[in-house]
Amino acid sequence: ITMATGDGPVILVGTTHNCILEGSLATGFREIIKGHSEELWALAVHPMQDRFVTAGFDKIVNCWDATSHDVVWSAPVADEASSVAIHPTGDIVVVGLKTGRWIVFDGSSGTYITSGFDASEALDCLKFSPDGRMLGIGSHDCQIYIYSVTDDMKTVTRFGKCSGHSSAVSHLDWSTDSQYMQTLSADYELLFWKAKTCKQMTSPVTMRDVVWATYSCPLGFTVVGIWPEGADGTDINTVHRNSRSSLLATGDDFNKVKLFRYPLPQPRSQCHEATGHSSHVTNVQFTQDDSLLISTGGKD
Repeated sequence: ITMATGDGPVILVGTTHNCILEGSLATGFREIIKGHSEELWALAVHPMQDRFVTAGFDKIVNCWDATSHDVVWSAPVADEASSVAIHPTGDIVVVGLKTGRWIVFDGSSGTYITSGFDASEALDCLKFSPDGRMLGIGSHDCQIYIYSVTDDMKTVTRFGKCSGHSSAVSHLDWSTDSQYMQTLSADYELLFWKAKTCKQMTSPVTMRDVVWATYSCPLGFTVVGIWPEGADGTDINTVHRNSRSSLLATGDDFNKVKLFRYPLPQPRSQCHEATGHSSHVTNVQFTQDDSLLISTGGKD
């Protein structure tokens, strides 16, 4: 714990849980800045509001107001959290844990709704289909689990599993018509799937004209230019395309956030570069109106 005082009676206290308290011995203290206290990888932005959700290895899920920087709601989980997704309506939040369990919370209040357990290892990525009727979960056990979501969003049921990767599934995107998925694994294998049948699309030519609702995979023809010369494939942890499909942001192991024009099919494309994190950048996402870019640092 650290403490600092100014000219007046106010005392600022920094805690070991990445929080800052303000107050005095006479009046007590209030929390003015809240943070995670362990490694942080999970980030999801709200589809209609200036809010976003983070979930960390500290077993805490926080919903933040992107404008005021305040915590809207907070919920504990039993194990370290590795991924998070928000339903297209914003009504529910799903958190993936390192144990393979997923938990559903109410998007407005953080109230627990339900949970499930199918994977045997960490859930590294999860994302709802654009129509909100399916949920795709990529696991460290090399599988992609597909779930159906009921209209009242209170029941999430597994109906299929995509098998084909030989390493942990790290990134996942849905097509705009909710028919297809593209997934990337830790060994740089980019695969395509027919979601409702869990069938792998083995001919990349057939997927050439598919329009992707999001683009978070750091490999592909439209993101060739994000890789600097000499990169070994693990340097870039995260990418995110804005809703207008005009910009792409990346976060890397060198504590940098970079902003590119999208698409970028040419190698070593020019970019704007920003620093601020004191650790590797684990996730970047644009807010719903593209006015803000949220980034998370792994150990800062």
